[in-house]
Amino acid sequence: MFTDKLILRIPGPTPIPPRVQLAMSQPMIGHRSGKFSALFARTAERLKPYFGTTQDVYILAGSGTSALETGVVNTLQPGDEAAVLISGAFGERFAKICERYGVIAHRLEVPWGEAVTPELVEAFLKEKPQVKAVFATYCETSTGVQNPIAELAKTIRTHSDALFIVDAVSCLGAVACEMDAWGVDIVVTGSQKAFMLPTGLAFLAASERAWKVIEANKPLAFYLDLKAYRKSLADQTTPYTPAVSLIFGLAEVLDILDEEGLPAIIKRHELMRDMTRAAMRALNVNLMAEDAYAAATVTSCDPQGAFDAEALRKVLTKQYNITIAGGQQHMKGKIFRIGHMGYCEPLDVLQVISAIEMSLHQIGAPVELGAGVKAAQEVLIAHV
Repeated sequence: MFTDKLILRIPGPTPIPPRVQLAMSQPMIGHRSGKFSALFARTAERLKPYFGTTQDVYILAGSGTSALETGVVNTLQPGDEAAVLISGAFGERFAKICERYGVIAHRLEVPWGEAVTPELVEAFLKEKPQVKAVFATYCETSTGVQNPIAELAKTIRTHSDALFIVDAVSCLGAVACEMDAWGVDIVVTGSQKAFMLPTGLAFLAASERAWKVIEANKPLAFYLDLKAYRKSLADQTTPYTPAVSLIFGLAEVLDILDEEGLPAIIKRHELMRDMTRAAMRALNVNLMAEDAYAAATVTSCDPQGAFDAEALRKVLTKQYNITIAGGQQHMKGKIFRIGHMGYCEPLDVLQVISAIEMSLHQIGAPVELGAGVKAAQEVLIAHV
């Protein structure tokens, strides 16, 4: 086994295409040069279709969490009230950011593995008519749930004047996002998931309605002040030092995505999801999310005591150089999560499923070798 041939199948960071790695190795250029300004402006413009917006997309040097925080500090003030829709670990992060800045966060929580439904949101907003923003997670990485953002947006617009702010960190670029058509006010994401880059870039787009609020607010942060980014983007630059090499890589990523086309990208991720879920069912492994709300980018599996999830992960890593993710918070050590996004295709899914079958056999779990692979193959063949 080649020890340097690592196979990463976690829900981020994801593998980086070789041509993107090569693009990032270009010689450094001045971040205030005309060459960089032209590249930066062109690259920011090319992000718009993946957000489903005609609004500007802002690029920050920071992780996905910096984008979440940007969404909070530019739209709310201390003492304001917000509704936070929580279906896992990352919804809770939005609530913690709100509270750090003195915002009153009203939590609407559902059990891990369930989605937030429009009916729940409607009832919650009737109880909390004073909220100024509603925060939601599009793909809840900790559970493999993909919340129905389009339906939630419609409900929020119907029953509230609150802004709708969405964390799409672990799915944008792999799933449909129609920010303008759906009526979402702010969408944020990061570079290390479906955008196939290292951690270090955050992206954000805001609606005209959101901008009216942002312009009227006193910014709570310096580095994350969106008004500064808006002013700088008009001059084809950033207010603070950009991550130049990552922008080189992002331009190459957008070439790759544009070559495949967003409709095909979405279908590929749905296919990999369906293959993975069919395989796990064939292996009698419980899936955390219902089919209707299953994420296209990550599948969470709960053995429910049938075998040790951590033992499975250890064998995968030691014997096959394959890394899958474990559980978070109260699910730590209990579940495992398979990432299938970005630089990943159906044959990669067959590889990881085959290795999971062998690892299950090695840890003594009841498994029929080939059952999961066969189920996944049948999904793939039907698609082809």
